Amino acid sequence: METTTHAASTRDPQRMLSVRIDRGRHAGAGDYASYRIPWRENQTILDVVTEIQRTLEPTLSYRFACRVGVCGSCAMTVNGRPRWTCRTHVRRVEEDGQIVIEPLRNMPRIKDLVVDMSGFFDKWKKAGNRFVGTATRNDPPANIAPQSRRRKLADAAIECINCGVCHAACDVVAWDRQYLGPAALNRAWSLFNDERHADPRAVLRQASAGSGCNACHSQGNCMTHCPVHLSPTGSIAGLKKNALMLFLQGG
Repeated sequence: METTTHAASTRDPQRMLSVRIDRGRHAGAGDYASYRIPWRENQTILDVVTEIQRTLEPTLSYRFACRVGVCGSCAMTVNGRPRWTCRTHVRRVEEDGQIVIEPLRNMPRIKDLVVDMSGFFDKWKKAGNRFVGTATRNDPPANIAPQSRRRKLADAAIECINCGVCHAACDVVAWDRQYLGPAALNRAWSLFNDERHADPRAVLRQASAGSGCNACHSQGNCMTHCPVHLSPTGSIAGLKKNALMLFLQGG
């Protein structure tokens, strides 16, 4: 349901971008506001939201920090797909000069485009993702060979910055709210392979318990949508394999 329409003046009235933003004013139903702003070269979706907030709708709430693809806090759903809005150019996603912007899915909305990520991070704890070292400050740094198998497995998953895009894209999260989700399980896989960690088996037990790694249906949405091209699907497969081996060994 459209509720409001706003327009901004421009020198080129023929080149305008139509934007619909889900502001969610009524519980359980999308409530969209429509805006028209100038369509500029090299314009990102975050630029669009910022311009609307600064020139047309000062009450619009959204989240961002670095603006250069480092923090991941600007993630939103754009034309049905979760993305980092600071790295998404309008020309790549517009459809006949129109953009639809919504908050990330699978997380409660706080206001407008801002979601509550506390549940997302709670699942980190449930997956046993707190690093516990075996060394003290007085010990020399751990000597881990960069080319070791476990180091390579840990490195493959370590670049996650918890933007929540994979969590928003995951269908299993949508229908099983207890499922730990791809980000938490990807982190568990990295920690399981970290040779400095005190108890990798404990990580594996927590990551495979209940709605853990075995609840994954291997659809690959997390891998498809990851902005930094990680493969949580591969990490979860590794957890499943090692959890089965641990079970067969009686662990």
